[in-house]
Amino acid sequence: MWSLKSWQGRFTPHPLPSGEKLRAYAGWCNAVEGNTTFYAIPPRETAASWAQQTAPDFRLIPKIPKRITHELRLSGGEDELRIFLDAIEPLGPRASALWIQLPGSFGPDDLGVLSRFLRTLPLSFRYAVEVRHPDFFAAPRALEAVLAPLRAEWIPFDTTAFFDTPPTSDAERDAWTKKPRMPRRDTALTDHPIVRYLGRDDTARTVAGWQPWVATVAGWLREGRSPTVFLHTPDNADAPELARRFHDEVRVLVPELPALPEPAPLPVEDEPLTLF
Repeated sequence: MWSLKSWQGRFTPHPLPSGEKLRAYAGWCNAVEGNTTFYAIPPRETAASWAQQTAPDFRLIPKIPKRITHELRLSGGEDELRIFLDAIEPLGPRASALWIQLPGSFGPDDLGVLSRFLRTLPLSFRYAVEVRHPDFFAAPRALEAVLAPLRAEWIPFDTTAFFDTPPTSDAERDAWTKKPRMPRRDTALTDHPIVRYLGRDDTARTVAGWQPWVATVAGWLREGRSPTVFLHTPDNADAPELARRFHDEVRVLVPELPALPEPAPLPVEDEPLTLF
């Protein structure tokens, strides 16, 4: 997601052609969730455009299509996987990991399927798995035992701050019915941990809820890891600004962390012409 309507004219110029929207987003943040690939495999030309709009060290983490993860449940999707990997090949190093988001019904009894799937994947990519079945969190060692030997990461989706108190806005009420209730999990299995965090509409509550992650991410950086953090709110209207704020808070603890890129200034509208 890099072209939210509420960002246009506020964080990014408006109007912008579709082939420039990712470039504008990349002026604010250096990573993005590749949600679009979850719903449809893009043409190679589209992935090449994404690469052209971003620096080689930009992190675009594409999700493996839901046809493979949710409909086929990691079994029998060899043709779809081959087409997907070919489509994203133009991203090169920008595809810093491939995201395997699994349905809530995919539980510990399916670990054998996950293990076999991971072992068939090419070694040219890193992989990260997001699970939503509560039993994985009650007894995490079984999943860790599958992921760690294969250098695959476990992506936590921390919604504890969001579900701490009842919703207070339309956006929060909508998210309340759609987002999973997930615990906070801060154990990294690899040198490239990935975190998802969901806050509230209230900025102060969002910032208060992410404070444990500031300390965790700073600790990972001191250990030599290279984490990626994705920050969400129910409407995501302020997400680019909040992401930069989180990054700045981590830099207070780890001053050697490079700053994020400086966004290009938005164009100033011409003043109306007058006779005097």
